[in-house]
Amino acid sequence: MSLKLFGHRFSSYTQKALTALYENDTPFEFLDLSPEHPDIYAEFAQRWPIRKFPLLVDGGRQVMEATSIVEYLHVHHPGPSRLIPDDPDAALEVRMLDRFFDNYIHASLQKIVFNQLRPEADRDPYGVAEARRMLDTACAWLDGHMAGREWAAGDTFSLADCAAAPALFYADWTHPIGRQYGNVHAYRARLLQRPSFARCVEGGRPYRSLFPLGAPDRD
Repeated sequence: MSLKLFGHRFSSYTQKALTALYENDTPFEFLDLSPEHPDIYAEFAQRWPIRKFPLLVDGGRQVMEATSIVEYLHVHHPGPSRLIPDDPDAALEVRMLDRFFDNYIHASLQKIVFNQLRPEADRDPYGVAEARRMLDTACAWLDGHMAGREWAAGDTFSLADCAAAPALFYADWTHPIGRQYGNVHAYRARLLQRPSFARCVEGGRPYRSLFPLGAPDRD
């Protein structure tokens, strides 16, 4: 099997790449970066010293960053689910929304989560408050954007939805999405029901005790 993915099943960005792989039933080997597999982690660290996952290996080629992995799969391992449209304008919208979910929702929730992992003396209350404000602002915009839409970029599941699924999944655990944002809640529910992402959620379920803010008893 030529494709290998280094990652952790509870990792949000790993789930983003896994959703794309599952969406097209793309054959691959998952290399689990958990403490039980130090040999796998050692190989990963040698391949990618920055040690941010996921990392895709395809023969002699490796691809870093979840968005780039989905783009690579689209070009080199295409399947029936075209996660990036052929139409340039439609593809631009998908890529723009992918950046929205990563930069404003994903990055903000991670700031809150990582802050919790620090020693109390090193925590950043101002940064956390700023991240919470960004999550509220982003959800307010997204609620209007999702009015009348099934998926982020229209009627077709895309790279943007691969980004949205783990971002909104963990965002609501980290800073509960306001009940006034009904379109966002409905969209999050559709993402949880999508078989490709539902598989990611189930794969990460055994690791919920690792969530530093306490995983809620739902989802």
